[in-house]
Amino acid sequence: MTAHDPNQARRPNSPTTTYLYDNYDAAFVRERVSEFREQVRRRLAGATTEDEFRPFRLMNGLYLQLHAYMLRVAIPYGVLTARQMRRLAEIADKWDKGYGHFTTRQNLQFNWPKLADVPDILEALADVEMHAIQTSGNCIRNVTADHFAGVAADEHEDPRPTAEFLRQWSSLHPEFSFLPRKFKIAVSGADEDRAAIKVHDIGLRIVRGPDSEPGYQVVAGGGLGRSPFVGKLVREFLPREDLLAYLEAILRVYNRFGRRDNKYKARIKILVHETGLDQIKAEIESEFAAMDRSPFAHDAEEFARIASYFAPPPYETLPAHSATLEAAKKENRAFAAFAEVNISPHKVDGYAIVTVSLKPIGGIPGDATSAQMRALAEASEKFGFGELRVSHEQNIILPHVKKDDLHALWKMLEPAGLATANAGLLTDIISCPGLDYCSLATARSIPIAQAISRRFQDPERQRLIGKLGIKISGCINACGHHHVGAIGILGLEKKGRESYQITLGGDPSLSASIGELLGPGVSADQVADVIEHIVDFYLSERRGDERFIDTWRRLGHARFKDAVRREGEYGADI
Repeated sequence: MTAHDPNQARRPNSPTTTYLYDNYDAAFVRERVSEFREQVRRRLAGATTEDEFRPFRLMNGLYLQLHAYMLRVAIPYGVLTARQMRRLAEIADKWDKGYGHFTTRQNLQFNWPKLADVPDILEALADVEMHAIQTSGNCIRNVTADHFAGVAADEHEDPRPTAEFLRQWSSLHPEFSFLPRKFKIAVSGADEDRAAIKVHDIGLRIVRGPDSEPGYQVVAGGGLGRSPFVGKLVREFLPREDLLAYLEAILRVYNRFGRRDNKYKARIKILVHETGLDQIKAEIESEFAAMDRSPFAHDAEEFARIASYFAPPPYETLPAHSATLEAAKKENRAFAAFAEVNISPHKVDGYAIVTVSLKPIGGIPGDATSAQMRALAEASEKFGFGELRVSHEQNIILPHVKKDDLHALWKMLEPAGLATANAGLLTDIISCPGLDYCSLATARSIPIAQAISRRFQDPERQRLIGKLGIKISGCINACGHHHVGAIGILGLEKKGRESYQITLGGDPSLSASIGELLGPGVSADQVADVIEHIVDFYLSERRGDERFIDTWRRLGHARFKDAVRREGEYGADI
């Protein structure tokens, strides 16, 4: 799906704020669907075995999970149109069980498609410029970005053009289609890192050089899973014109030296760790210096072409202050609570960014019903230029809402179950599907998230606690990012029973850190109690409005560990 012809026309009816999907993409995706339809026909006819079929389905984002197939749909850097969201709802109703699951890779998963229906699903996705390619396999996966891209008040530059530039470069790249292991890239362009760049194989932060020229701070070797690592800085400043060449150098070094004898040690984070940062940097720079740069000669003009498709929507000229918003907050306490935590500053006066939580109290984190998808599509059209974003925190963002419209939006979201006022708070839990769905999982994640959510459901208590990220994984693959949760929870199987390890001090931001183990695992029915004791100790020790992670760093892990060990009948197990 790489397109480098500036004369190719943009497909009609495509909004200017979403990714470039031109005639080349359209033709290629249709061809891939046709090809996969024949592969499915052969599998259903018994002409191929499941082992023979496996590489073909993975190339098209189709997994075989615990109970059924699962289709992972690509959402490049998390950007969706209302039309695309409606199509996802239609697919959920027609070919699944009426819902979808938004993931930490800004994608969407359908958990119950029948194999015979998958080609039709892919055809339906192609109709709205979507696909499932490179959502699986040892290739460069969906490039992610800050979900507030282009609108955040603290943003220096919109990361979406860079993400799209990388999407086009990496899609079906002939040299990197069969890497030692999967490869993930994230891009941020703001003061606050909302893309978790330091826990990616490559993380890019848009910065300015000595003469204010645009470029990137490049981090490599980050990642979670069985062996978690915070990425290492490999370039303090990389000029924009060198971006693709330098990333190609990194990928070549990884492709050449990455381990292929052990999939658990095949990620670039292991290569960086075992080889050493200085040696890896030397290998990358040597490869970069020796490269033929002619294939990259037109990168600057290609980047400019791509960036032109990310023009801002037609904002109105509005005052920064909204009397309508302030009056609504005074009149409605529930709306005021929503506005306090789910609304973020916008770079344009009179507008706001709205985070729509997919974490209702007692719900399944990241799940959205088809009715909710349609409600989100309608809300985006009525209040936000028809654009939505998927965050890696498994929520949906409406990035362009007038402050004057926020109360009307809230009234539209509330009956759809989409007005939970908990964005960034304790019940805004990131969780993988766990043993309820995943064949790799060793414990359930969803019931744990639901139990914690119900325990801390009081909205006043949540706001008192403040920002506190809980992340849950059902196995060591860490799809729930538990390693970088301020409180992380890892479910494992121990002597035939589910056991949950708890970590403290994880951080996915620019001050990234891997959480430290609190002690041996506890049973499922003890987890919420342990979390409550941790939170109570934090509240008793914090200074002012100090965040949990800052209190933990000030006091040290041992203080938290000792405090929890003193509490409860399960204390001896921790």
